[in-house]
Formats: sequence, C-alpha cells, structure tokens
Amino acid sequence: MGEKPKFYITTAIAYTSRKPHIGNSYEIVLTDAIARYKRMLGYDVFFLTGTDEHGQKIEEYAKEAGVTPKEYVDKVAGEIRGICDSLNTTYDKFIRTTDDYHEKTVQKIFKKLYDQGDIYKSEYEGLYCTPCESFWTESQLDENGCCPDCHRPVQKAKEEAYFLRLSKYQKQLEEFIESHENFIYPEARKKEMLNNFIKPGLQDLCVSRTSFKWGIPVTFDPKHVVYVWVDALSNYITALGYDPDGSSDLYKKYWPADVHIIGKDIVRFHTIYWPIMLMALGEPLPKQVYGHPWLLFGEDKMSKSRGNVIYADDLISVFGVDAVRYYLLAEMPHAADGSITYETMIERYNSDLANTIGNLVNRTVAMQNKYFDGVVQPGNVTGEFDDEVKALAVQTLSDVDRCFNEYKISDSVACILTLARRLNKYIDETMPWALAKDETKKARLGTVLYNLLEGIRYLAILLSPYMPDTSKAIFEQLGTDVRDYDSLRTFGGLKVGEKVGEAKPLFNRIDAEKLIAELTAAQKENQAEEKKVAAEVEGLAQIGIEDFGKVELRVAEVTACEPIKRAKKLLKLTLDDGTGTPRTVASGIAKWYTPDDLVGKKVILVANLKPAVLCGVESNGMILAADCAEDDVKVLFVDGMPNGARIR
Repeated sequence: MGEKPKFYITTAIAYTSRKPHIGNSYEIVLTDAIARYKRMLGYDVFFLTGTDEHGQKIEEYAKEAGVTPKEYVDKVAGEIRGICDSLNTTYDKFIRTTDDYHEKTVQKIFKKLYDQGDIYKSEYEGLYCTPCESFWTESQLDENGCCPDCHRPVQKAKEEAYFLRLSKYQKQLEEFIESHENFIYPEARKKEMLNNFIKPGLQDLCVSRTSFKWGIPVTFDPKHVVYVWVDALSNYITALGYDPDGSSDLYKKYWPADVHIIGKDIVRFHTIYWPIMLMALGEPLPKQVYGHPWLLFGEDKMSKSRGNVIYADDLISVFGVDAVRYYLLAEMPHAADGSITYETMIERYNSDLANTIGNLVNRTVAMQNKYFDGVVQPGNVTGEFDDEVKALAVQTLSDVDRCFNEYKISDSVACILTLARRLNKYIDETMPWALAKDETKKARLGTVLYNLLEGIRYLAILLSPYMPDTSKAIFEQLGTDVRDYDSLRTFGGLKVGEKVGEAKPLFNRIDAEKLIAELTAAQKENQAEEKKVAAEVEGLAQIGIEDFGKVELRVAEVTACEPIKRAKKLLKLTLDDGTGTPRTVASGIAKWYTPDDLVGKKVILVANLKPAVLCGVESNGMILAADCAEDDVKVLFVDGMPNGARIR
C-alpha cells in the first residue's frame, strides 16, 4: 500500500467575544463532514479549528466583566470548544491565539516581514470600527455612514502604526487568482474580490496598534501590538509548526492547506491579506478558499439584540446531535444563505429523519426478523424494480462524491435522501407482506429484503460524515461489519447468512404543535427571568452611585440644526454647552422634530460619550429623549437653565 494522500482543512478561528450561535456553529459541522468524508475515502486528514483571542473588543468586554482579558477569553474559548465537542466534531487540533508557541511565531513573522521591508512604520488616520477591528475610508461606509460589514457606528482614529505592503504584491496576487481557477470558490466570490477590491488598487494594510494593549507585542517596538490580520491568519501555519527559522515536519507534510472553510464575510481577508502575507514569507498559498453562505433565522441575520439567536446546545437538547448536524448540512444551499427556525427544524426532522430514513430502517429490519428470523437470504431471485434500485444505489455513490468535491453538501444530502425514498417506494412496489403469504415466493421475498438491507447499508456508510451516531445505530441493526467505502462500488456487499439485530426506532416523530408551545413558553419564561434579574424597577438595572457619577450630563443650547443628507433619521445639532467651543451631535429624532422645533431650545447633553461618525458627521455626545408611547419620542427640554450647568 502506498502513502495516503494528505488533506489539510481548516475553519476560520472563532472570535472569543461571545458564545457562538448556531449560525456560527454551521461552519465547524460543515468542515467536520468534509473531513470525515475524506477520511472515509482513505485520505490522511488534518482538521484544524480554534479561537481568535486578541484585540480591542476583547479588552473592552473583559473590562466590562471585571476580569482580565486572559480570564475572559479562557471562559469563552472553553464555551466554543465545548460546542465543537457537543456537535461531535473530529478536529485534530484546537489552536488558541494566546497559545505561547503561536505568539512567539507571530512575533518572528512580523520581524521577518519588517526586516525585509514588507512591513514599514507610518501613521494611520481613518474611520475605525471596533467590533470588526477594521479601518475604513469615508467612501467605503454604508449609506448611513457606518461600518459596511456590521453597520455599526465608526469613530475617527489616528495613531502610529506599522503597515504591510499589499500594493507591492497586487499584480502577483491578481495573476495568481486568475491562473488558479478554483482558488476562490464559488466563482461569484472570486469576481467580487478581483473587481471590487484588487483591480481598483490595494492600499497598504495597518498591521499594528497602539491604542490598546491586549495583543502580541511587537518585539522591537513594544508599545505596538500585532494587529488581528497577522496574528489570527497566521494560525493556519503556526498550528503545524511553521517557523521562519526552520519549520516542523508536520508543517512540511500538510502545508499548503487544501481548503480554508470560511464565512462569506471574511473572504477578503483570506484571499487578499493572507495570500500576500504568504507571498512575502516565501511560502506556498493554500489551494482553495471556500466562502460559505450564512445561516439565517428565518430571513434575518441572527442577533442577540433582535432576540432571534438559537444556540447549538439548546437545539441538541431538543432534537439530538445528529438531527442538528443533519439539518445544518441539508438546509444550507451551496451559494445562497440558509435558514433555520424551530418550525422548519421540526418539519425536516419528521419528514426526512423519522418518516423517510427511520421508518425505512425500522420496518425493513423488522420484516427480516419476522420472515427469516433475522438471517440474510441470497438475493438471487430477481424481479421488476431490482435493477433500478441497484443502479440508483451505485449512482448515489458517484453523485455524493461529485457534490463533496464541489462543496455542494446540501445537494449531497438530497442525493442520499433520494435513495432512501426510492427504497421506501420499492417496499410499496414489491409488497413483502404479500410475498410472505405465498410459500412459493419465499425466495423472492428474501431477495427483496436483501436489496432493501443492502440499500440501507449504502445509506449507513454514506450518512456517516453527516450523522455518525445514526450511522453506527443503523449498522447495529444491520448486524454487518462490511462498512468500508470501497464496498459500495458494486451492489451486493452484504454477506448472506449474517443475522440482523433488533429493530429499534432511530427517530421518534415530534408533535410539532406541542413542542412549539413548550418552546414558546420556555422562551417567555427565560425572558421574564432575564428581566427580573436585570431590573428591580421598571426594567432598570440597579447601579452604584459611582457608576452614575461616570456620566457627565450638561445643559446645552441648540444654536443650529440641519438635516443630514445621507440619513433620513438623523439631524445635525450644533450645541453651546458652556465651554466656549461649539459641539456637534447627530441625533436620530428627524421623524419627530424639525430644525425649527429645536433651535433656541435647551437640552440635556451626555457630554463624555465617546465620539462616533454617523453618515460622515462626527457626533460628540448625545441628547436625552424619552419613549413616551408607541412610536412617539420627546426630547427633554430644560429651558431657563444656564448653558453648561451640570446635572447631578
């Protein structure tokens, strides 16, 4: 036997800001299914996942939680790894960017790139989005003047920084992408990167920060920390033991990666920044980057603020691990966003798993036990429909392989389900219960059941990357140890004379109406408990006097006011807050007030709010208003008070 072909596959590493929802968990299940499938084909697979743990956002979350950044990321990284494990994923390594070996190698990478002139020191001035840890120019902002990725407000930022010379490698990258047809996949993502980002011209990339401390220090300039791109993206090689001074055998064996599995929102980082880093290091580029779509809640992106977040562990507690894995892989299209709700989850569970697959296995094994004491009979008395079933089983093998090679995983699930439906139809066509009544047709009955059991064996093997526990359960009922992939190339691998096991239901049907009622009641109960914990009076959380003292409230007079052209909701207010310097505030009250309503009025200003850029206007503060009724907002006016008066 020759050496196994290698296959190195990675997920994007999860950011340790919050517990990931089911939309985030889709990626690890998708990657696991591909890794399992490749192992089944005989590949030597290395499957990497992990967590991205540095940055300003983490530093701020930790401060809010009253813990150190390391304590904060330890907790969230533990939750992320726990979810990976609960979803029965078979990663070979879980990297954390706070791992000592990773941090040391990132410092070496940064120094190497600096020494050879690919990183240089300069100054950055731009619009910064803290949640995305990204700088933007004004022309890149969305229609509301916010971050084009997460659509939150951005802030003006200016600081000394080191930059990676993306511009130096632009032509080389463009030529590589155009000459490697499947490097960026699917095709639409490739066109987007080339036409929207690369060909218009690459700007050099900010790769260090001085405005926060929670990061990997630059060894030769310790007031700088290595910015997310060099830090996080390097995990794909540091995990294998890459070192500019001499890499490990593991790195030499598995790099370059066969595929990075990532979300469509971070394709730019993985197909522009990452390849250029590798080019600068003189290392091979990954063979492929697959940007998968998102899993939405209904038609909306999942968001805790919208109250539409579903977590993997909650789904597992209701439906079981394999049903959750199956839904994620079956429901997500190849190039369009998928959707999940409890209703659609129940519907697919009942139709695909309980009715189609579960019922097929249960009644076939039950009939084998009933009519032949469980002993598998020779399949040598052929009849109508047999050839069609056999041909479809073998065809399903090649169809699934094609789908996996194109990462059309939901299509591969559909192929397997088509075989299961055809086997159910075969039962109706051949009517084993009728054959059993005629002793002269006993051999034909044995053949029909053989074909069904053999078809189920195909299902058990092909389903193993998607539903590994269900696959094992099916094999226990089949009672066979012929479980290798190659045995599917010719129909008839099931051994005559073996005995099937006991027929047991794989999936019990769910009462949809009852379960939805229970879930709705539980959700309401949880929401009520959250409100109770968070608030003592009218939904307001208790705070100490020292917390209130941090907010600086001042009386300010509106001296000028005008609409903001790029945003229908916003008004631009010019305020006199008693300091002698006019202050600009953007306020989302245009629906309820005109400029004439406000000029000359005195308002309450939150004076020490961090500045934010809204639709191109830098807003330095916020004015107080009250929600008085449904869709009715009233500004708090304090006419008669002196400008600048402190409100305590």
